[in-house]
Amino acid sequence: MTLTVAGFGLGGLGQLELQLFADMDGVDVIAGADPSGKARKTFASEFDAPAYETTDELLDEHAPDIVNIASIHSVHHEQVLQALDAGAHVHVEKPMTTTVEDAVTLVDAAAASNQQVQVGYQRHFDPRFRELRECIESGMIGEPHFVDCHLEQDWVDYAKTWRGDPELSGGGFLYDSGSHLLDVLLWTLDAEPVSVSATIDEHGTGVDINSALSVELEREDGRVTASAALVGNGPTTPDVGDSLNIYGTDGRVSQDESGVTRTDPGGEPASIPVEGETDFVTLTEAKLENLLDAIRNDSAVAVPPEYGLWAIALAEAAAISAERGERVDVQTLLENARSG
Repeated sequence: MTLTVAGFGLGGLGQLELQLFADMDGVDVIAGADPSGKARKTFASEFDAPAYETTDELLDEHAPDIVNIASIHSVHHEQVLQALDAGAHVHVEKPMTTTVEDAVTLVDAAAASNQQVQVGYQRHFDPRFRELRECIESGMIGEPHFVDCHLEQDWVDYAKTWRGDPELSGGGFLYDSGSHLLDVLLWTLDAEPVSVSATIDEHGTGVDINSALSVELEREDGRVTASAALVGNGPTTPDVGDSLNIYGTDGRVSQDESGVTRTDPGGEPASIPVEGETDFVTLTEAKLENLLDAIRNDSAVAVPPEYGLWAIALAEAAAISAERGERVDVQTLLENARSG
């Protein structure tokens, strides 16, 4: 079965993802849409396919099986709904939306549809983080009780683009690259956010750059305290530097640039072998292939919209906490969005 793909958002990431789709068996890229004339020209040349200024124009002319959304953050919500209404499956880049209310709407819309919706958190396919999740699920470190994690990037220059305009991006580093850390924190622990207290420094940019979060998480086996540092004024570019240390009643598992390690009580860190590639292109290809498999086999995607909801709920609660100077109940934020 050949599946057709259209792209909403034809910037660098959008075109990379469309090229990966085009290189897969049984997939045709048939059209793209972007307000940028330069992006449209590049797309038309690379894919020998029509490019439109608006998504409405594209959908008037085409009925794609899949829509790949890699546009500015603030239009993700509208474009996912538009794609679902057109009968298309969806891959949407992070953040899924810029508000909790919009995320709730998308979770409900996806559940009510017959289509697949995959959120673009590629760390769900990263063998290092999969190993951490397996270590926790297997009981290797007992019951998790504390986490410290960080993600850093030389992101400040991005604040000079549309990413630094909250009307377009939702927020700063916390809503952009930092969203990956919030997601992997929750996914690795199989936990939901309960409450958060945050301090945010904008470094004169008007959006969050550095953020320090104290988070309370809920797992089936109890509560977990987490400390998350998001450093948008870091040294690494264009990739990110990150680490995740999970402490349990029987030891610790950790991930950083050197790999994955386990530390037993009273012992020294021991390396855990991890097989598989971890580069960005390989992981991006994996998340797109997972969507294709789910469509063809009528199975569940690895990163459904619920993960997008939890990540944006934690980010929004952190922003509110920093503004008000008080701890924010994430579950209350979610309940209010669902009841509204």
